Amino acid sequence: MNTCVLMAKITKAPQLRYTQDGQTAISEMWVQFPPLRSGDPMSTIKVTGWGNLAQQIQEQFHEGDQVIIEGRLGMNTIDRPEGFKEKQAELTASRIHTTDMSISAGATPAASPAPTRPTPAAQPAAIPAPPQAESEPNYDDIPF
Repeated sequence: MNTCVLMAKITKAPQLRYTQDGQTAISEMWVQFPPLRSGDPMSTIKVTGWGNLAQQIQEQFHEGDQVIIEGRLGMNTIDRPEGFKEKQAELTASRIHTTDMSISAGATPAASPAPTRPTPAAQPAAIPAPPQAESEPNYDDIPF
């Protein structure tokens, strides 16, 4: 399964466009994240969102926002004008969250109820576990 989670900073504002039939929204933006080794340059990757997520990205996220992106990582081959081919990584987003969690896209936001103290009447009664017969061997210790 191809799943990637990336924390990055948006370096180029999201741009919204539509497919040729005008039915599906596509949002593209560029994000930057720190390298694995000190001394290496910052890494940059293109992030693409589709459909309703693309519209949410366009409306809610701007250049300079710190985000956490969940999605699929893919490689595209691009023909360069210089006559050679270049491979470029692209992240297709399925969810995007800000690091302060005030805005998130791609998932339905959960309402945060006011903290309440449970009353003793609201707590369910404990259900006792069924007794085991002593004649049955216990096979839980098998180490495989």
